[in-house]
Amino acid sequence: MSLAVVYSRARYGLDAPLVTVEVHISNGLPAFQLVGLPETSVKESRDRVRSAMVNSGFAFPDRKITVNLAPADLPKEGGRFDLPIALGIIVASGQLAEKSLLGFEFCGELALSGEIRPILGEIPVAIACREAKRAIVLPMLNAQQAQQVTNVAVHGADHLLQVHSFLLAQQALPAIPALPVAQTEQQADLADVKGQAHAKRVLEITAAGEHNLLMLGPAGTGKSMLAQRLPSIMPPLTEPEALATAAIYSIAGLTRNLTDWQQRPFRSPHHTSSAVALVGGGSVPRPGEISLAHHGILFLDELPEFPRKVLDVLREPLETSKVHISRAARQAEFPAQFQLVAALNPSPTGHHEDGRSSPEQVMRYLNRLSGPFIDRIELQIEVPLLPKGMLSQECHEESSASVRERVLAARDIQIQRQGKANARLNGREIAKYCPLSQADASFLEDTIHRFKLSARTYHKVIKVARTIADLQLQTDISKAHIMEALSYRALERLLSYLKS
Repeated sequence: MSLAVVYSRARYGLDAPLVTVEVHISNGLPAFQLVGLPETSVKESRDRVRSAMVNSGFAFPDRKITVNLAPADLPKEGGRFDLPIALGIIVASGQLAEKSLLGFEFCGELALSGEIRPILGEIPVAIACREAKRAIVLPMLNAQQAQQVTNVAVHGADHLLQVHSFLLAQQALPAIPALPVAQTEQQADLADVKGQAHAKRVLEITAAGEHNLLMLGPAGTGKSMLAQRLPSIMPPLTEPEALATAAIYSIAGLTRNLTDWQQRPFRSPHHTSSAVALVGGGSVPRPGEISLAHHGILFLDELPEFPRKVLDVLREPLETSKVHISRAARQAEFPAQFQLVAALNPSPTGHHEDGRSSPEQVMRYLNRLSGPFIDRIELQIEVPLLPKGMLSQECHEESSASVRERVLAARDIQIQRQGKANARLNGREIAKYCPLSQADASFLEDTIHRFKLSARTYHKVIKVARTIADLQLQTDISKAHIMEALSYRALERLLSYLKS
């Protein structure tokens, strides 16, 4: 027949909308017309498909070929439509029966030799095919990642001829290799950090309730060491969380192996990173660091060295757990449910009591951080220098494994009670799951007014107090929990001290 219909998938943010590839071959002067809002990379598929078919031994029709990528109002980019276009031409020219394509979708870029090259975004494609109840044929490297999506038939191919033989039921496609297992390195353990019991306690609260953390202290006190060991005490990713994280990585052209499949991502961008690098963007919107840290940790070291306008773009994602990117021709929404962990020195010289920085210089340094941004960080602690003799002293520090047991117990309580971590509770859920006695509520409100803190801080203190109670396996929030939560506002106290 002269008309063929092949199904494929476009890339639109984290979505993979269906694209129907319609191929019609008619009489007339030889021509290859591609319509349906294709970008330059898609238009170039005409030459790739022609060479791939000829070099693979297929007859390329010397007639007028019209390829329509529907829907016409959806922008198409990349080489992902090469394989379905080639198969459409093969079917429309009578070299393959159309019924062979039933129940399948295809994505892949063709080399001039007919080899199939990988594309971006295989995880969203596999998820969309599962919902459509169709199998998917992908380049082998993409199929290797996509096989982590359950309840969907994923096939991998290295060459156009392999796909042709498979559709003719002449030969099965090659087996998809298992995901590689990376060389496991010894994971950073909390026992490596000497002293800093107060900071370790707050790190445990951070992991248990998914709270944001800011560590303030002189250079060399272990702030970065503590942050790097936070993943070792956090709960592993659930299967839906791991799949969501892998989907974002696949859109960004990154991969996750079996070793880190259930490990929470840890992203640490340099302080020269731009706002677009953090939140994402580009003419074709791509995820930034905050989305790559989805269900994981975004660590910002030397926080005041980041431009203020760069930090302020994090304010909305910290509240909504997502980022919406709008461009003239494209819009995309990416998830960004991350924990912010930040570290900073108390002054430009690294210390605020060394006499080398005046109070005015310290204030200018700390004022690089906006009040609304600091307001969104629940836990703010000082990490002091270790006392003399601590570094050379042999002492037993608690391991990450034992701390993780308490974190898992507290997180289980939260999931059973409200279905989410305490940091993710909204105002109505706080009233339902974090009730305070009238006396405790009045005490907290008086304290908030006395220190001129915001209503947001009021609710964040309650959520931290709820996490402290969960770690102690207590049902009710007491005044002691509230007072401990209030004590973790170190930066605000320092700023108040400098202003006085």
